Amino acid sequence: MSSSSCEPNAIVAIDGPAGAGKSTVARHLARHFGLLNLETGAMYRAFALKALRFAVPLDESKALEDLAAETTICLEPGEDENRVLLDGEDVTGLIRNQIVTDAASRVSVFPAIRVWMVRLQQEMGATGGVVMEGRDIGTVVFPHASVKIFLDAAPEVRGLRRYDQLGQRGDQATQPEEVIRNLRARDERDRNRPDSPLRPAPDAVLLDSTHMTLEEVVRAAEAIVQAKLGQPLSSS
Repeated sequence: MSSSSCEPNAIVAIDGPAGAGKSTVARHLARHFGLLNLETGAMYRAFALKALRFAVPLDESKALEDLAAETTICLEPGEDENRVLLDGEDVTGLIRNQIVTDAASRVSVFPAIRVWMVRLQQEMGATGGVVMEGRDIGTVVFPHASVKIFLDAAPEVRGLRRYDQLGQRGDQATQPEEVIRNLRARDERDRNRPDSPLRPAPDAVLLDSTHMTLEEVVRAAEAIVQAKLGQPLSSS
């Protein structure tokens, strides 16, 4: 795949609910435009993994805050995806299961944890040249991002996509209905939390992928970045 280069300090923010395809689109845009992909969801999952390991209650803000004070999380670019380092340990392969994903959603509702994470994310993206995806990148983490995309899809479509992902990872114990139900519950938490709720930034470009193929979604995202930054699109 050939690529186009973006201005070196460009920040591309991709927000949206769970299962919308943010990680896939972010990885593609990073490769295509020569940017670093910073997956914020992986950071929350890594912290959730540590909370589970230490049996820290997921609904106790003070206990989670104390744990965060002695936690380091780093993302390093890998060949296909970021390497996620938790206190120096590579946990990339340990954070993609449903238990950790659900725990990440629960710990992310606490303002103190979000403030800590936002600080880490801002430090990682301070020099620009990044694609960062999450739920509040364009509204809180980098409100002055060069490009903001809000990627969405109907809950049923997102749930089935997430179910297919779990099957590809060998986790077939969960039924599609349960995945969709869990996703709706997460949407409710994300959209209604008091601190930085999930919502499009006023200047974000809305991209609804409900009736789009993956190829169509990434092409549309490429076009949005190209239009905002004035960069020529490459053939790939």
